[in-house]
Amino acid sequence: MIQNPSFNSIQKKVASYYSGKIGKYGSTPLGVDWNSWESQKTRFDQLTRVIQKMDFFSINDLGCGYGAFLEYLKSRYQSFSYEGYDISDSMISAARSKYFTEKENFKNTYSPSRVADYSIASGIFSVCLDIDKVLWESYLYDYLDILNSHSRHGFAFNCLTSYSDREKMKNYLFYADPCKIFSHCKERYSHEVALLHDYGLYEFTIIVRKS
Repeated sequence: MIQNPSFNSIQKKVASYYSGKIGKYGSTPLGVDWNSWESQKTRFDQLTRVIQKMDFFSINDLGCGYGAFLEYLKSRYQSFSYEGYDISDSMISAARSKYFTEKENFKNTYSPSRVADYSIASGIFSVCLDIDKVLWESYLYDYLDILNSHSRHGFAFNCLTSYSDREKMKNYLFYADPCKIFSHCKERYSHEVALLHDYGLYEFTIIVRKS
């Protein structure tokens, strides 16, 4: 679990950043700092590759924003249990307003309140602002422990890639080494780990499956 006191200040900065985004752009991809619905869907397509149960399953969505992933799931699956978590109270308010009949499924916290079949995290490791990169990487690894401990059959997450074009990289973003993250997951969580780095965006997705 995230216990380092400095991580509390990290979350306050990140929550403030995203609250500002949704305050400016509303419940849209720009409101969660993505440039389009098309790229958002591409990310969801990769993350849902972790799902192997075709009948009922439960899933946790860390960094749920205004609930776009729930909408995506509804378009693809018939029966599932969803819970979304976000550290921005503005994001949670937006999600509860958008999905009023399911508003209790959205919680203003960084850690899931249940163990689900699967957990996903999209975009939560990208915006490090002015936070030290070494500290941010430690924060990332702690969050992966949370994903693992709250996932019964597997989890998936994405990161911006260190293989991005240098001239396009921004100081307030964190570009992870995909090979390093892959090795960490392989050594710590499961023998069944997939690295997806071939879907046209400057990022990668890691799929961790549990036997």
